[in-house]
Amino acid sequence: MKLEEAKAIADEVIARLAPYCQRIEAVGSIRRRKPWVKDVDIVLIPSDLWNLSQQFRDLGPPVMSGDKLKRVNYKGVQVDLYFATAETWATLLLIRTGSKENNIRLCTLAKKRGWHLAANGDGLFNEHGQRVAGDSEESIYKALGVLWQEPWERR
Repeated sequence: MKLEEAKAIADEVIARLAPYCQRIEAVGSIRRRKPWVKDVDIVLIPSDLWNLSQQFRDLGPPVMSGDKLKRVNYKGVQVDLYFATAETWATLLLIRTGSKENNIRLCTLAKKRGWHLAANGDGLFNEHGQRVAGDSEESIYKALGVLWQEPWERR
């Protein structure tokens, strides 16, 4: 679907869920401003899990329902909802924004140092298992010695 259509779907879903979230943002191809979008990806930090769960049920048929990812079919569009905490927010934002190639590049740079960039959002860890970055997307780029890229620059 076209970016504008995907943004409209994301905006509808975000408007319904935002009252029950501390933070919520569309990520993936939408955040990267790709002209064509396959599905809608959203990262959120819940504040009212009970009411949020009710809203999920009202969005449409569940395709997948886990603790960290819920996938629903909303108006014929796959919507992936990724659950974050304050600690995992920035890393999940980075990983779920992508692109796949950018994620591979960052993970490869981490691995070359003996480090690990946790795809679950936990952050960037050094060879001793200590978290060295992850409070912001920028902190991960900086720790890896890479120039910051805005989401739409991550191809």
